[in-house]
Amino acid sequence: MRFVPPDYLFVFVVLQLLLHYLFPVFVVVSYPYVYLGVILILFGLYLNIIWVTKIFRKNKTTVRPEEIPTTLVTSGFFRYSRNPTYLGMALTLFGVSVLIGSLITFIFPLLFIVLTGLFTIPIEEKNLEKKFGKKYLNYKKEVRRWI
Repeated sequence: MRFVPPDYLFVFVVLQLLLHYLFPVFVVVSYPYVYLGVILILFGLYLNIIWVTKIFRKNKTTVRPEEIPTTLVTSGFFRYSRNPTYLGMALTLFGVSVLIGSLITFIFPLLFIVLTGLFTIPIEEKNLEKKFGKKYLNYKKEVRRWI
């Protein structure tokens, strides 16, 4: 796997900015509501950079979707979402869209969710099921994919 969700995040933020400035279209979020985007961006980054990184290091398991994990993490935000990392990235993209306010930028959080759901999450879930079997399947029944 060469193109992973952090790559999507970076490319999509760049595309959001470019499309907003090159092809400004209908503004759907206006001042002062655009600043709600900052809250979404900060929470999304918190999920990724601080919380998930910390919990994965603490449990000494991989964050790379193509690698076999050593621990099934089900605590913290993983009690509410099987993919808080990707949820954080989607929230960051959605926050950028709100902050920019242009309608065209809102396609990227949706595109991120679709691409991650089609190409990354199935690989992770296969590896988790292979490693943890019934324990993972039970967790999968109890906890939703996103929220």
